[in-house]
Amino acid sequence: MHATYQIDAGVLNVGYADLGPADGPVVFLLHGFPYDIQAYADVTPLLVQAGCRVIVPYLRGFGSTRFKDASTPRSGEQAALGADLLALMDALQIQKAVLAGYDWGGRAACVVAALWPERCQGLVSCNSYNIQNIARALEPAAPKREHLLWYQYYFHSERGRAGLEVNRNELTQLLWQQWSPTWSFTDEQFARTAPSLDNPDFVDVVIHSYRHRYGLVAGDPAFVDIEQRLAEQPPICVPSITFDGADDGVNPALPAVAQALYFAGPRDHRVVAGAGHNVPQEVPEIFAKAVLELVRA
Repeated sequence: MHATYQIDAGVLNVGYADLGPADGPVVFLLHGFPYDIQAYADVTPLLVQAGCRVIVPYLRGFGSTRFKDASTPRSGEQAALGADLLALMDALQIQKAVLAGYDWGGRAACVVAALWPERCQGLVSCNSYNIQNIARALEPAAPKREHLLWYQYYFHSERGRAGLEVNRNELTQLLWQQWSPTWSFTDEQFARTAPSLDNPDFVDVVIHSYRHRYGLVAGDPAFVDIEQRLAEQPPICVPSITFDGADDGVNPALPAVAQALYFAGPRDHRVVAGAGHNVPQEVPEIFAKAVLELVRA
């Protein structure tokens, strides 16, 4: 990924890559946890070659993105991620764009697509409707699903916070392996992302995210209104392409019908053979092709 820029957007000073023609159709590519903008290193050139302006920000708690005020809660809740994306669009004076992401980044894209559809030309979302239903978060799933979430329960404890702090590289590399068991990433690939996890707010934001989604901690009061709107599980009306990796080791692939009621607009769901959780980095050509379908729609 090329050199990044910094811009004040909402409560953050956001680090982001900005590539391609300034007057091209705009695409935001949004990474997940525990990844960074390197997830799109091979997607971005394909989009730029097609004439797109591609913006790839570091999420709160990652890379060069920083909180502007020491007193701002280090929240990782879904409302914060969506608000951050909207604030970045405003700061860059971009009224409408294709929003594409996975994991935390896919959640940010889904939040904006659902609540501010006028800002979203189209949505590419891995694991489909990625807005959490916190009211039902304590309902147990089948054991074969629960055991995949071990890291979330680990982060609920102070032992887990300490483990993430002192073993962040080993822990996150293990998650990469478990979530994408058929992806043979190299030590060099992980090493390009690892510095982003040294962000001073990384641990606080991650721990809050995995506690808030289960209703174990309060959210940032600044986002109460957004969280209330998300609690209604608003449908997504914009044109959407959703992905599941057939080998996803944390969110097993589901048929399109499983989340159909959350999409009120046109949607095409695709299960990608040979891919795990990190779809854009594992199969960049497939991900880029989907983005371009929405850009050209």
